[in-house]
Amino acid sequence: MSLEKAKADLEAKGFLDHVIELDASTATVTDAAEALGVKPAMIAKTMSFLQGEKTVLILTEGTAKVDNRKYKDTFHVKAKMIPFDEVEQHVGHAPGGVCPFGIKEGVEVYLDESLRQFDVVYPAAGNDHSAVKLTIPELEQVAGANDWVDVTVHG
Repeated sequence: MSLEKAKADLEAKGFLDHVIELDASTATVTDAAEALGVKPAMIAKTMSFLQGEKTVLILTEGTAKVDNRKYKDTFHVKAKMIPFDEVEQHVGHAPGGVCPFGIKEGVEVYLDESLRQFDVVYPAAGNDHSAVKLTIPELEQVAGANDWVDVTVHG
């Protein structure tokens, strides 16, 4: 279902042809990079946070880690990841397929500066056997992001 929601959203924005469906798992950054034949950092990892009642997604390069100090300086709250078993109810996609496409109303999306080092990145497309090949300007266009932020340190 999540793949279908993400694909419908991407189709509405004219990007359905960018979706890649794979036999191999893309559930983790390592799996996705292997399945796509790209560097792990080129996987646009989508991390899910709660800020009070608000759900926030942040897309980062695949090997980046959220820096708690930078996160707090940016959002003025402590970084609180959504527990694994609650991600789907908050976002609309289960872990392994979380992406900014076809998500629940009111979820805020941010792009981390760590992605800007690449011309092309690969976020998930709603399930753990999919990806979307997007340039950074295309990602900006289809992710519906509120803004760019700088909340990571590079691994």
